[in-house]
Amino acid sequence: MNMHHAPDARSATFAAVLAAAILVVPVAGWAQDQPAAPPDRAKVLAAAREVMAAQRYCALVTIGENGLPAIRTMNPFPPDEGMVVWMATHATTRKVKQIRRDPRVSLYYADHANAIGYVAISGRAELVDDMREVLARKRAYWDQAFPGLKNIMLIKVVPERIEVLNYKQGVVADPATLSAPSITMTGQ
Repeated sequence: MNMHHAPDARSATFAAVLAAAILVVPVAGWAQDQPAAPPDRAKVLAAAREVMAAQRYCALVTIGENGLPAIRTMNPFPPDEGMVVWMATHATTRKVKQIRRDPRVSLYYADHANAIGYVAISGRAELVDDMREVLARKRAYWDQAFPGLKNIMLIKVVPERIEVLNYKQGVVADPATLSAPSITMTGQ
C-alpha cells in the first residue's frame, strides 16, 4: 500500500477550512475585544419609560444599617422629563433613616407578565417634606394612608445610571457580555 498518494478532495477541503479558521479566529477575537457601540440614548430612555409606565409598583433598594441592601415595594409617580422619580412614605420609616444615612438607592421595575423587560435605576434619593410639593403630587389614597397629611415625606430619586431591557423595543443585552444597555444620567 502506497502511503504517499496525492491529496484527495477531503484533504483539500480540510486544508481550506483549517486555513480559513486560522485567518478568521484572530479577527473574531479582535472584534470581541472592541467596546460595544454606545446605546442610542433616546431609544434607551423611551424603552425605559415604556416598561416603567406599564408598572404600578417598583422596588426601592436602600442600604441598610448592616451594609446590606434593604428592598421594599413602592408606588412611584411616572418619571419626569429628566427621569426623576417621586414617591411618598411615612416620615418615620426605616427607609427614611437609611436614606438620611446613605442617599444611594436603586429602583427596579420589571414587566414579567408581558415579558417586555426591566429597568434598573441607580441614583441618589432626596427627602422632601415641603407641603407644596406634597400637595402638588397628592394622591387620593393618601387621605387614608397619611391622615391629615401628617408624617408624610416624599422621596425624590435623581437617576445617575439607567439600565434597560425592553425586548418589544429591541433594546436587548449585548450578545457577547449579556450586559443590558445602560446610560449615564449625570452631566446630561
